[in-house]
Amino acid sequence: MSTAATSKPEPWPSLPLEAWSDTYATLHRWLQIVGKVRLAQSPWINHSWHVTLYVTPTGLTTATIPYDDRTFQIDIDFVDHRLIIRDSDGRTGGFALEPRSVAWFYARFMKELAGLDLRVRVYPRPCELPDNVRFYQDETHCAYDPIYANRFWRILVQADRVFREFRARFIGKCSPVHLFWGALDLAVTRFSGRRAPEHPGGVPNLPDWVAREAYSHEVASCGFWPGGGSITCPAFYAYAYPEPPGFATAPVKPAEAFYSAELREFILPYDVVRSSATPDATLLDFLRTTYEAAADLGNWDRAALERTAIPGSAA
Repeated sequence: MSTAATSKPEPWPSLPLEAWSDTYATLHRWLQIVGKVRLAQSPWINHSWHVTLYVTPTGLTTATIPYDDRTFQIDIDFVDHRLIIRDSDGRTGGFALEPRSVAWFYARFMKELAGLDLRVRVYPRPCELPDNVRFYQDETHCAYDPIYANRFWRILVQADRVFREFRARFIGKCSPVHLFWGALDLAVTRFSGRRAPEHPGGVPNLPDWVAREAYSHEVASCGFWPGGGSITCPAFYAYAYPEPPGFATAPVKPAEAFYSAELREFILPYDVVRSSATPDATLLDFLRTTYEAAADLGNWDRAALERTAIPGSAA
């Protein structure tokens, strides 16, 4: 048996943005295509929670998608590097993930769906990205490095695990831990229960009404993002909408976290967590202190929304 098969992978692997930027750009669009199938077939759920993907022990999944009197599921496996489609009639389809253009991926994916009598129409352009090239015309994005795709997923595994622990302390309305394929960020969002002022919209290639419905109520949100633009590294983030006065200068932990005036978010570089002697505790400090800043400055009813112990635990 090979060493690769028996050695334990690094739980918090490095993911320098410049090393996998081409794979990142291609994979982002592939995941948008997959997510749009879930969007097209699912009833609308508040805050677009019906469109997201979820972290699994081998990759990402759409979970169950309805189709007439059947259901199906799409899994992206970053261990064996395959896309897999399964339906409730016991049929399967799929193909290997390898360096291929977005146009090739789109055509092959739709062919596999059709082969299972799943004829789904999606809006064939990317969302929340500055370019708007139709998927079936995109021959530019064609990179896939399995090593970095696997590292990205393994970071999602760790973030998902810690985010779930953070989520468990909140008994108010809270989102699942889920991956939004628009910006390609893993997120969990807490709600105060109060209505929010109308969101201004303006997200690239996203209808304003979608952003306004997503932010219809006050939130404190946090997540993980591979980076891009002015944030040239993978990072954890936290923000409040609406942002209460004083939030930008609130003291948060760890000391390496900073507020980005451009993004209106607190940013914690991923490598700070990765290099910490206690990564879970470092990340939880960031999630907790940024939430507390949003909740305290926003006058949330924290006593009604939080709990100090988890039922059935020793805490």
